[in-house]
Amino acid sequence: MRVSEGSQLYGRDPLLRSLVPRLTGLTLDERSRTPREHQGDLPVVLVTGYHGIGRSVVLAELAARYRDRLPLAHVRVVATETVAFPTAPAGGAAPTASTLVEILAELVCGLAPGLRRRFPVLVPGLFAVSGWHHGNAEQRDAACLRFARLLLACRLTVGDESTLRHAWATAVEGRLEVRDAETGAEPSDYVEPDRWGRPDQEAVTAAVVAEYAERHQPAAAEEWYRRRFPRGAEGQDPLVLLGQWFQQGGDYRHAAEQSLMAAFLHDVAASYGRLQRWNREPWPLILLDDTHHPPGQDFLDLLLEHRAMPERPDHEELVVVATRLGGLPEDASAAVRRNLPDLVKSSGWERKGLSPSAGLLAVPLTPLSRDDILPLLVPDRPARPLHPYLASAVHSLTGGHPAVTTVLCAAVLDATAKGAGVGPRDLLHLRAKDGRPVTEALLERLLPNRRQRDRLTLLSLARDSTAAEALADHLRLQGPDQLPANSATDYLEEQQWQQLTPPDEPLVADPLLRTLLVQEARRTSQAGEDGRGWQDIHRFLRMHHAQRGESGEADALRHTLAAGNAEAVVAMLAEEFQSEQDEQAAAHWLRCLQYAATAPTPPAGEWTDERMQVALGAHDGRYAGLHEIERCVNRLLHALWHVSEPHAEPDPDMCKAVGEELAYLSPRHPSWHAVLGQAARSWPAAARKKRPFPITGQ
Repeated sequence: MRVSEGSQLYGRDPLLRSLVPRLTGLTLDERSRTPREHQGDLPVVLVTGYHGIGRSVVLAELAARYRDRLPLAHVRVVATETVAFPTAPAGGAAPTASTLVEILAELVCGLAPGLRRRFPVLVPGLFAVSGWHHGNAEQRDAACLRFARLLLACRLTVGDESTLRHAWATAVEGRLEVRDAETGAEPSDYVEPDRWGRPDQEAVTAAVVAEYAERHQPAAAEEWYRRRFPRGAEGQDPLVLLGQWFQQGGDYRHAAEQSLMAAFLHDVAASYGRLQRWNREPWPLILLDDTHHPPGQDFLDLLLEHRAMPERPDHEELVVVATRLGGLPEDASAAVRRNLPDLVKSSGWERKGLSPSAGLLAVPLTPLSRDDILPLLVPDRPARPLHPYLASAVHSLTGGHPAVTTVLCAAVLDATAKGAGVGPRDLLHLRAKDGRPVTEALLERLLPNRRQRDRLTLLSLARDSTAAEALADHLRLQGPDQLPANSATDYLEEQQWQQLTPPDEPLVADPLLRTLLVQEARRTSQAGEDGRGWQDIHRFLRMHHAQRGESGEADALRHTLAAGNAEAVVAMLAEEFQSEQDEQAAAHWLRCLQYAATAPTPPAGEWTDERMQVALGAHDGRYAGLHEIERCVNRLLHALWHVSEPHAEPDPDMCKAVGEELAYLSPRHPSWHAVLGQAARSWPAAARKKRPFPITGQ
């Protein structure tokens, strides 16, 4: 799903137009220099936030504005390791990388043209660590494609990627065949590596290094890497040894990765000589998206570790802006945190101490305000006036979530352009630009895993994790290796939607996500023999909570109302009102009433929304046989049910009706009149201001 990026950039100017220009030395819009804030030691800017907050949009905007104006590399880190090295995407989109070596290779491909630098130390090192299992054609072709892209980006050769890839594969395979002939070995003799070494890859590494040395004479790189190995390694080819350490894993790989990072920073530093500094050429810019994935975290850790060295061999002036899903890493206690408004005049960053995380400047992205949303609801060609409180309703529903806000506002304008009237209660029933229901399109973006998304759509109807697990067992949902509800909460925590989920708390803690899931359950539920229809699920959950006795009464009433059986809820509340004399029970009764009224409404095909008419007494004739107390409770319940929808602007008549019905009930109970009278005065105001309903004694 593509969304307009405009709303996700609202309020981001301190980052886009103030901080990054001061770091690079180049303004965002104009071809003019700007004073640099830091010299010799730059912070790594880590932009944090949840799904859809606009992290990637910020990087895309920086890439679009700075491309071709300074050396720039834009890379998106992905979790799944792929064998094939991805080709450069079209249309200016960021290439993806799933390993540290791929990240470094993409950075070289992005920066080399702008720096006019051949990366003479890093590139031979990347060749050395890019071996493959002898006889694995897929790994070989992926590595040789990487070679081709690196050589072309650094202008070490000419031609096209495919021809170069094939030439390198043929050359290395030829060297291996000669070696096999000399040793009497066959490719099939090579087995999977043991836990400490990769003998077949060592042969490939030696062949790759030999081929590179013959073509490009990397004497300077060999000498540079030789100085990074201990004396016991003297006499060995340092590039071959680098590849062997990388393949061996563990501490050896970490040392090899440290060398690769040092080589990268050395080459960047060497590209800016006295002339470039005298001319105040802007510093190169790296944009690294989604560094919460392990390869991205490894890159940042190595970079920060290198910059924290007391005696840094190279003081490269490299501006790094990275994004991370969620907040800061747990081990980043020394990072400097700044909110967006704090960045207008200065970053406020200064390295304190030798901890690697002291090199981080963390900038959390914040949600949109109601004032940010209003401009998104101004159509180019107004077809009809919009609802006056639509911006407030969108903000109440989304909490200012940029991606969801953008889609909803676009859907509002699209529906309005087609002649439909859109009110706050219609927002979740709109269609996205591609014609799909808006909740389906949004959830596909916010919860990419379809299996977990489908599972959560059903389980979101449960009150808490315990009820969700009972429902999952009732519906016979299958989990991969654990209980289905636990698997769903693990997924939400992994995706940074929530932290640890207690059993007595909602399975889906985020209000927006829960609202979207419940609406999708309402939209897709169909009565059937599998028990997954809306009525079937709420019937089961009502019974589940009813078994808990008084502690589950409010939940049982809520699920009864969600199933559309308002008569049963009214009867139970009216019976308790007339039979319970204990003064302390008034608070419990009000809590049950208020909580039941938060029930989601049933699907439109199974229920007709007459809450307003019932609350205002228009249908009192239907209930002529009921006692007046029961008719009053019926009106009160429907009024509360109507005003309790979180994203809808409360109707003044409904708010007034809440107070009037409570005021009617207050003198008609011998011991509850004080509590009910207080509620009659405070609840209408709470409803109008969308605040929690206060209950005396609770």
